[in-house]
Amino acid sequence: MYDFQPDPGLDTAERHRQLFEAADALTSGEPDPVANMANVAALIWEFVPDLNWAGFYRMGDNADGAPELVLGPFVGRPACIRIPVGAGVCGAAAQSGETQLVEDVHAFPGHIACDAASRSEVVVPVVRKGEVIAVIDLDSASPSRFTEGDARGLEKLARLLSDRI
Repeated sequence: MYDFQPDPGLDTAERHRQLFEAADALTSGEPDPVANMANVAALIWEFVPDLNWAGFYRMGDNADGAPELVLGPFVGRPACIRIPVGAGVCGAAAQSGETQLVEDVHAFPGHIACDAASRSEVVVPVVRKGEVIAVIDLDSASPSRFTEGDARGLEKLARLLSDRI
C-alpha cells in the first residue's frame, strides 16, 4: 500500500521535490500510460494544496483528424472532454509547447471555463521527441495560487513523465 502524506508545512521547492520522488517511484517500470497518469494526478492532488482540479489532457485527433486535447486521468469535478489546440489555457500550452502560468483565468483570452469556480491555473506541456503528447493541468479556486516554483516543479515532473505516459 502506498501512503503519501506530505507535511502541510513544506515549502514549495521541497513539496515538488517529494512529489517528483513519489511520481518516479510509482511510475518507474510501469508501461501503462493511463495507470501512470492516474497515479500522478492523485499524487499531485495530495502534494499540491488549494486545488480544485489536477490532471492530464492527452493529444488526440478530432473527427476531422485535426489535433486536439482529450481528457485524461484527473482528480476533481467533471471536466471538458475535448479542447482544440490553441483554445484556452490548455490549448495554448499544447500549441506553444510552453508552460502557461495564469493568475486570473478570467483575464486569459479565450479561457474555457470547465469549472466556474476556477480562478487560477498552471498548465505544463509534456514533450516527447520535440512533440507535445499531453499537458498537466492544475486549477485553483484561489486567484494567483500558482508560482514560478510550482511551474518549475511541474516542468521537471513533465520531463520525467515524457517517456512514461
